[in-house]
Amino acid sequence: MGKRRAALGFAGELLGDEGRVERLAHPDLYVVEPLGDQIRIDEIRELRHDLHMRPFEADRRVYLIFGAHSLNDEAADALLKDLEEPPPYAVIVLVADDLGPLPETIPSRCQLVPFRRLSEKTIREEVASRAPALSEQEQTTLARVAGGRLDRVDRMLDPQAAKRRDALLEVARSVYSDPEFDPAAASGVLMGIAADRAGEARTAALEENEQIDLPAKEAEQRVRRAGRGAEREELMLCLDELSSWYRDLVVVALGAEKAAVHVDRLEQLREDGVRERVAGAEAAAETVRATWRLFEEYQLQAGLMLEALFVKLRRELAGAVTAV
Repeated sequence: MGKRRAALGFAGELLGDEGRVERLAHPDLYVVEPLGDQIRIDEIRELRHDLHMRPFEADRRVYLIFGAHSLNDEAADALLKDLEEPPPYAVIVLVADDLGPLPETIPSRCQLVPFRRLSEKTIREEVASRAPALSEQEQTTLARVAGGRLDRVDRMLDPQAAKRRDALLEVARSVYSDPEFDPAAASGVLMGIAADRAGEARTAALEENEQIDLPAKEAEQRVRRAGRGAEREELMLCLDELSSWYRDLVVVALGAEKAAVHVDRLEQLREDGVRERVAGAEAAAETVRATWRLFEEYQLQAGLMLEALFVKLRRELAGAVTAV
């Protein structure tokens, strides 16, 4: 989300009308986004056709390619020539989550602008400015859970975010504290959290579509894409927080409370973070991280993936429950 905002802000400065650029309504702004899971050659062909039209209002035309990492091979090849020799009035901006999937020929023809995660101090200051009513512990927790990403701060300060976090951490604890723990039910909780976020994203996209003149099919695809993206991002955030909870069990058990992420839940962590649980919690944290990596790299069926994850977590933490 930060890269997208930066790209739109850059385009707004170049075109001299940030408001219309933000609404994707400027005539000299051309936006490409993945339709489904890829950017295909037809979309790049359309961009190339438009590329040779002179600006309507501004001195430049700006082409934003969001999700550039999803360019398929044909689309990437078709884009190469125009990246090498664009018209003098054209500015092409590629926004990618990861350079790995792109052919080396694409980044080699671009000016790379890397985005790095912000420091905990910077994020904590941002949380404090946006939500001064939160306690210092709550602000620190949100900053640590955000992991250096401002878009996650936006999500976690949403009025429903606290309820979602409560539900998620209840699931995290139930893995080792509930004798009747059900992996399928736990998976369902996380899928419900992600579905809520997807619904909110679709609603926001529908509202944005009202400000943009789009063909009906493209508008519908934009809404679906927003929902899928939000669902995926929320599941990634849930996995991050699950992993950090099990990590916190370890650091609290070993007397390193200052390193805990969930500093607003120290009482629970002290109760749960017993030494008999350290080995299981270490294994659980790594299992969640491994699942996160798989989910990031592959298009996995989320419900089945999560159910399998909770079966593994129960197995890793069940012995500690018996020992305690």
